[in-house]
Amino acid sequence: MMDHGLRVRRADAYERAIARSWHDNECLPDDAMRALQESRLMAQLAWLHDRSPFYQRKYAAAGVRFDAIRTLDDLQILPFTVKAEIRESLVDQPPFGLHLAADLADIVQMQASSGTTGSPSYVALTEGDLESWSEMTARCLFACGIRPGDRVLHGFSMAKGFVGGVPMMQAIQYMGAIDVPVGADGGVDRLLRATADLRPQAIVGAPNFLLHLAEKAPEVLGFPAHALGVKHLVVGGEPGGGIPAIRAQLEAAWGAKCLEMLGGTDLGVAYWAECDAQAGMHMVSRDHIITELLDAESETIIPFETGGRGELIYTALGRQASPLVRFRSGDHVEVLGMDCPCGRTGPRIRCVGRTDDMLIVRGVNVFPSAIQSIVAEMVPKTNAVMRVLRDFDGHSTQANLQVIVERGIDQPTAADDALKLRIEQRLRDALVFKADVRIVDADTFDKPGVAKVALTIRKFP
Repeated sequence: MMDHGLRVRRADAYERAIARSWHDNECLPDDAMRALQESRLMAQLAWLHDRSPFYQRKYAAAGVRFDAIRTLDDLQILPFTVKAEIRESLVDQPPFGLHLAADLADIVQMQASSGTTGSPSYVALTEGDLESWSEMTARCLFACGIRPGDRVLHGFSMAKGFVGGVPMMQAIQYMGAIDVPVGADGGVDRLLRATADLRPQAIVGAPNFLLHLAEKAPEVLGFPAHALGVKHLVVGGEPGGGIPAIRAQLEAAWGAKCLEMLGGTDLGVAYWAECDAQAGMHMVSRDHIITELLDAESETIIPFETGGRGELIYTALGRQASPLVRFRSGDHVEVLGMDCPCGRTGPRIRCVGRTDDMLIVRGVNVFPSAIQSIVAEMVPKTNAVMRVLRDFDGHSTQANLQVIVERGIDQPTAADDALKLRIEQRLRDALVFKADVRIVDADTFDKPGVAKVALTIRKFP
């Protein structure tokens, strides 16, 4: 493994300001990238062979030898790693699990997942891992329009060890930008006043929260958010940024360009990001993460091709402390394209939902984010806010799915019946399932805050 020297800012950060991408590897041709990935894969597997009790036991049980893997195609010999195994590993050997592959003396930082689907996962980082995280995230931020010297308002939560907090701040500093570390925890008033005082060029945060922030600007500041001069909104952490109607609302409210990024605590902060074309998120860190696409129906690996759909499978490269091989991310995506005028060569995708969120309605797979997209298209008749009432056990139901939709502000209640029927028809036509829609007042549900917006609820509020 390479010996990394931890630093706050990358030494040549300002020299990258006018480059077409943060790192030249983002634009590497596929054959050159494949050779680089295979070389780094051999080094990663050798590291695991020597240092990872988790993968030593896992591959011995599967009857697979580490040295049997010589190419990317050979990866398919290896079994998947799933979230439940990581949780069991953490229980078996606290605090960082059997999959810790570095000495505790070399750990400089830890992060935690949100724990929305169970206990949080605690991830350990060495100095080298931390620099890799900052590098990958810097590529995303750069693709989304942030440049060295920019002031960036921090609108993700800074608490609980979430990767949108301290690691995002570290990545912003690493690329030479200036983080304004208020965080969603600081509250709407403080965030808006910091924006008015410091006039940041960009804001990073969850899309629903940034929309709420804009809605409160006239009340807090006395003038609209679009008068603040923000140029870029970089969003992630929940559905919304890739939904055209919500993106349009964000851009109109802020007078800024909205771009989306995607990542996850187990592999990094962010490693998928949109470029200026806003035509899907590029994989910008193929030299740090090998990505496979798993077809949900056949459970087989399929090539990245335009129109392909599947679950993202990740293998870390160059990771020291908490490496994962063939990790099932739970993120389901559609491939939008394989090239781009920006020159980046990683595939472009849009996330359509997560395994954890997916519901099966009379045999049809339904992602709540897809319902949200349709409801958002009906603004101003709706308030773009909805929740699925999941009052059944498990993820499957034979009944009509109950969907609660907020009426648009100032819309008459007399039009509720017509709106209900219209939404039900749109859901049936677009997503091929039957819904029982209930129209409720605007602002029935709590406004977005520090936590991610949950699109499914167990009880009506």
